[in-house]
Amino acid sequence: MTVSTIRQIKQQIGQLTNGESDNQLPSFWFTDWLLHVIDQPAIALMTDEDYQLTDSEVARFNDGVNKMQKGIPLAYLTGQQEFWSMSFKVNEHTLIPRPDTEVLVEQVLNWINAQPRQLSNKRLLDLGTGSGCIAISLAHELKQANWQIVAVDLSSEALKVAQHNAMSNNVANVDFVQSSWYQALPTNDEPQFDVIVSNPPYIDETDEHLAHLTAEPISALSAPNQGLADIEHIVQQATTYLCTGGLLAIEHGYDQGDAVRKLFLDSGFESVHTVKDYGDNDRVTLGQVQ
Repeated sequence: MTVSTIRQIKQQIGQLTNGESDNQLPSFWFTDWLLHVIDQPAIALMTDEDYQLTDSEVARFNDGVNKMQKGIPLAYLTGQQEFWSMSFKVNEHTLIPRPDTEVLVEQVLNWINAQPRQLSNKRLLDLGTGSGCIAISLAHELKQANWQIVAVDLSSEALKVAQHNAMSNNVANVDFVQSSWYQALPTNDEPQFDVIVSNPPYIDETDEHLAHLTAEPISALSAPNQGLADIEHIVQQATTYLCTGGLLAIEHGYDQGDAVRKLFLDSGFESVHTVKDYGDNDRVTLGQVQ
């Protein structure tokens, strides 16, 4: 019999998620996909179980289930991902924002708010912006303080998505620049930024977990030198662009805290420390230029 009501779909989802597998998909992927297909609020799962899906809705739901089981993330099916209480468009040209990246945003805001003096430029640089989630979230929080955000990415397609996200979230204080890290930025006599942030590729190119991330752009995920090559470049060049006392904050892998702190210290940063994510793993390392 064709599954045609919310109740029956929920039973189907239960069957999909009851097994024990390393590749088990979270049940909310299926329920969120159902809500997206039928364009109903979450409460409908409880209050409207007799809702009848059309044949086309059933076909679309099942097609999406098949795609998710083949490795396509939910966010690429819906085209949206929540981050920092905002909605961001995502597609195959951008990484899907992860909740742990909000730790990076939190730490930067905490540092800015704790400064005893007025920062000189109120300019922030986001390297490898992707969907723009970090830059736009920070810009949203800092626009009343008249901060200007510069967000760069090598991918012109990713920048189109980021620009769309800035407009859809009503954030205007971000300039988007196509650049390989710092390459397209002007090199002035005076440093230009009070803060530099980045969530660069940091997965080792030989990491077995990459096999499960084939839907996302591989260039935004992995890097040579045990995943440290891009981080090393960002850290070593940062002192050219950061004002005295300025902050560098970088997201990295759970097992890279020691190596990233060493890169910071070797480049002359002070107050270097690593902050853990919501899973109690090393995730963000910060340091100041003196």
